[in-house]
Amino acid sequence: MSEQTAPGVIEDSTVPQTSETPLNREEMARLVAKDIEPGSFVNLGIGQPTNVSNYLTEEQGITLHTENGMLGMGPVAVGDEIDQDLINAGKIPVTELPGASYFHHADSFAIMRGGHLDVCVLGAFQVSATGDLANWHTGAPDAIPAVGGAMDLATGAKDVYVMMNLIAKDGTAKLVPELTYPVTGVGCVTRVYTEKAVFLISPDGVRVRETFGVAFEELEALMDVPLLPAAG
Repeated sequence: MSEQTAPGVIEDSTVPQTSETPLNREEMARLVAKDIEPGSFVNLGIGQPTNVSNYLTEEQGITLHTENGMLGMGPVAVGDEIDQDLINAGKIPVTELPGASYFHHADSFAIMRGGHLDVCVLGAFQVSATGDLANWHTGAPDAIPAVGGAMDLATGAKDVYVMMNLIAKDGTAKLVPELTYPVTGVGCVTRVYTEKAVFLISPDGVRVRETFGVAFEELEALMDVPLLPAAG
């Protein structure tokens, strides 16, 4: 039986519900930032992942890489900080931290392809139960494909975290048994952050670390993927 252990936190016998409501984008970004290991070299993908930079702390000592050729990227630039010549791969103005460096696009991709990134955080259209990633094309005839460096990041980073809404506009879950969209990378995703739960992709299945605004049993009813509690 579930019991209320603290305001906004419901502790199930297996999976904790750590929020009474689903997370918004900023709350998701804050959670991802908190989970990144100190000292990591990290790439943040276009879209939702960009917000993660705003919640990293100096104490974590994390170095951000952007594929257009920079190490040591800081938070998104605002107001007088904005320099249109200093942007990330998504063309969003960013800041630089002390010690930041700049280099050729080819060198940036060598960092990605050479296994030098500890974590990349990407958006996605779908993730499969075995960690396959689809994030560059929906396959629709009128859709504009936008692969960028996603394939290089997905295969080159040691860990691939995905940030996405769990439920698509048509009401179906985007964490699926098998991809129906064109594949970006096979078996590359290790963790999925959504507004309703954090999922860990493991060799024995999809495990749920925590839920937001839904109980574990309610989450199971929303999805076609078998779910397991995260290992204690």
